[in-house]
Amino acid sequence: MPNKRIFILVGHPAETSLSRSLAETYKEAAQTSGNEVRITYLHDLDFDADFEYGGYSKHKPLEPCLTAFQGDLEWAEHFVLVTPMWWGGLPAKLKGLFDRTLLPGWAFDTRTRKMGLPLPLLTGRTARAVVTSDTPDFFFGLLYGKALLRQLKGQIFKFIGLKPVGISHFSQATSPKPEKVELWLADMRKLGTQGK
Repeated sequence: MPNKRIFILVGHPAETSLSRSLAETYKEAAQTSGNEVRITYLHDLDFDADFEYGGYSKHKPLEPCLTAFQGDLEWAEHFVLVTPMWWGGLPAKLKGLFDRTLLPGWAFDTRTRKMGLPLPLLTGRTARAVVTSDTPDFFFGLLYGKALLRQLKGQIFKFIGLKPVGISHFSQATSPKPEKVELWLADMRKLGTQGK
């Protein structure tokens, strides 16, 4: 199996987190398996997360770290996002990163439509979302329909052309027992080794 160019985004805004541990475990396994890996930590990015304008007729000039994020996503063959779920959605800074960078003309084309949807422009790449939450997986599905996972898969990744999209959900993650964390880290090692 040929080696991949893998771009990992740690979507937790804190400097240290479970998300960071999961991402770095994946990174080490992927590199050991011969893949080329880049990793970005949301905590280290200094940008204005507020898109500010309505519509897409104008937008703020991108800060250098946002241009670098776009470059890494273009470079990648596989994109891995590791993030917590907060209040049923993405952390505000992570949502702001997507608002500011996944723009028409770069991530999708509103002038060309298929079945009413804009043409995705970042095709030829695969993705995985790794989401931690405190909500048990059963209730996350039964009560909320796993809304954030569906949003990431369909309304963000596939919308811009990334597919197929793998999903990993690690639940009851606020104060997990060490043995549970070890199982999650083992899952990340396996995914990293496989480049998935």
